[in-house]
Amino acid sequence: MNKVEPIKDIEDVKRILDVLKKKSQRNYLLALYGFYSGLRISDILPLKVKDVKNKTHIRIEEEKRGYKRDVVIPKKLREVTAIYIIGKDNQEYLFKSRQGYNRPISSTQAYRILNEAAAIAKIKTNIGTHSLRKTFAYHLYKSTKDIVYVQETLGHSNITVTKRYLGIDLDEIEDAINKLGFI
Repeated sequence: MNKVEPIKDIEDVKRILDVLKKKSQRNYLLALYGFYSGLRISDILPLKVKDVKNKTHIRIEEEKRGYKRDVVIPKKLREVTAIYIIGKDNQEYLFKSRQGYNRPISSTQAYRILNEAAAIAKIKTNIGTHSLRKTFAYHLYKSTKDIVYVQETLGHSNITVTKRYLGIDLDEIEDAINKLGFI
């Protein structure tokens, strides 16, 4: 199995979002929650309307580690969500399956949705649902330059895990070193 990567080019992220927005508001919102929250797909899919309606934070009990934490819903995401949930019942899943009952889509379906959008957008990076979380981490680090902040935001107990998430490669290290101004 190939390791999924963060989507490092913001224009690639925007192209994926454009593809999703044209096809399905649900799928567009799913990607936005991944890109803006840094949550695992297993914590995104069970979200219901009541979990996000008129809220600035989501209270998550992380499935993987079993502890509770609050996750910020950025203003832009709250605005898109508010429009999406108009007329939806509080008990309805945000990312409801189209199978005719109130169940969330599966993580396999989320993977298919994301990969199809990436293919249409001609993204070369190896994409999976975890790419959403890794993309969030990468761009948060790029904007803050604070790995401890990213670690806290992701809920990692170990900074080594956070470093792996960032997927910083040799070209980026070389670029950073070349910017040093000693001479």
